Amino acid sequence: MKSDIQISQEAELRRIRDVAENYGIQEDELELYGKYKAKLSRELWDRVKDRPDGKLVLVTAINPTPAGEGKTTTSVGLCDALNLLGKKTVVALREPSLGPCFGVKGGAAGGGYAQVIPMEDLNLHFTGDFHAITSANNLLSAMLDNHLKQGNLRRIDPKRIVWKRVLDMNDRSLRNIVIGLGGSGDGVVREDHFMITVASEVMAILCLATDENDLKERLKRIVVAYDVEGKPVTADDIQAAGSMAVLLKDALKPNILQTLEGNIAVIHGGPFANIAHGCNSVQATRFALKLSDIAITEAGFGADLGAEKFFDIKCRMAGFRPDATVLVATVRALKYNGGVAKADLAGENLEALKKGIVNLEKHIENLHEFGMPVVVAINRFPTDTDAELKFVEDFCRERNVEFALSEVHGKGGEGGRQLAETLLRVLDEGKANFRFVQEDGQSLKEKIEAVAKKIYGASKVSFSPKATKELQKYEELGFGGFPVCMAKTQYSLSDDPKKLGRPRDFELTVRDVNVSAGAGFVVVLTGDIMTLPGLPKRPAAVDIDLVDGKIVGLF
Repeated sequence: MKSDIQISQEAELRRIRDVAENYGIQEDELELYGKYKAKLSRELWDRVKDRPDGKLVLVTAINPTPAGEGKTTTSVGLCDALNLLGKKTVVALREPSLGPCFGVKGGAAGGGYAQVIPMEDLNLHFTGDFHAITSANNLLSAMLDNHLKQGNLRRIDPKRIVWKRVLDMNDRSLRNIVIGLGGSGDGVVREDHFMITVASEVMAILCLATDENDLKERLKRIVVAYDVEGKPVTADDIQAAGSMAVLLKDALKPNILQTLEGNIAVIHGGPFANIAHGCNSVQATRFALKLSDIAITEAGFGADLGAEKFFDIKCRMAGFRPDATVLVATVRALKYNGGVAKADLAGENLEALKKGIVNLEKHIENLHEFGMPVVVAINRFPTDTDAELKFVEDFCRERNVEFALSEVHGKGGEGGRQLAETLLRVLDEGKANFRFVQEDGQSLKEKIEAVAKKIYGASKVSFSPKATKELQKYEELGFGGFPVCMAKTQYSLSDDPKKLGRPRDFELTVRDVNVSAGAGFVVVLTGDIMTLPGLPKRPAAVDIDLVDGKIVGLF
């Protein structure tokens, strides 16, 4: 079987200007990055902004496992399938981080015959958006430390600096560092920390900003530290927002690539859903809605993380009202949730499937909690048996939930016809009754408890003394109206990655909270979640190489 990169490299690429022309986009409304990728201009937005929106569909999934679920693959294949059925459709996705690409094998281009191409361009430097975000974040760090060195006019307490440096790579050695060592000219000695770029508030701001003015206003509100009296010090206070906006000027514009079947993919932003809000940019989704009959978008990891944040954060801030959700599940992943080791997933095991399917059940309930109609996409693998597939189908029938087999990985858009037809039927019924789980008027603590109990299934939430103190402080500072952005393991509905399936009667532990005032939410850290991953024992980077001018080993 061909690898993803082989399929991508053997594909016949069309010039991106020709792909865009099929969607009514003129060449002078593109900013070309070579032949096959481009950014969408402000001029295009000014021309299409008053058009009616297409339908908005979110693709999400059950909790991820080492077996793989195929959420992005399903999103791309569904887009191609809908276009085959005559529905002009655009898929809006996130950009990949170099961390997973060179660490634990994984990109963001889809897979098999449901890919965005050229996949190696997308999975590596792409158009430089992540580098711009990294630079803007670290410029703020540099200006903060320079402010300390040059007299500290804002009376910043060096022990209460909350802004961290970032890089787009998994490097555990940089999680906790000491800076300013050396002579008197080398800055103020203090403890500092690194996060991965996707966890930066600058990434969240870029993804939530509506235009340049909104971007600058959000950057100004970033809280970098507290002064000796406990008052917040912002990026605006140290006069960094303007120069940060300059670095982000081009990164703010959404990018387009093509699917293997020649349809547009709008790709922009890339926050992880386990440590950030996990959605592509508001601007990318808005472009997709204006350029299509149906806009397909995805949110990271399982519905407990990405979907919850898509609804409670992104939709709240952008005013989106989604029309349906597609919930991706695999027989293999459900058996894994039922206790089967990864090495044994190929064998039929109905008992494990029965035990693990409760994970799918909870995610269906969660999406209904938001008032969303659900189509379960059963992402078919060659090892799935007829009896196993029938078990999942019967499970959905018994709960009156729509479902369809998806074979887009091996067959492209043709393999997604059944899923596309089922989705169109659901969209025609118009049964969406969208609502939030985090309600306006709730305190921050109440919002945390709402997500933990209604979405995760926790029976109790415990708060560390530090978290309790910080929540009280944020309420007093006027941040109590913000939604919360939960940072939690992606592998379980609980905060313990070993609790698979559908954990019940568990306690969720909140150990810390941080405000992202520019993004407009409060980040809640649960369990042992980290904001800078490390490399595995054998990183994917070991197998990636450049041979005779061609990239090999990249998935």
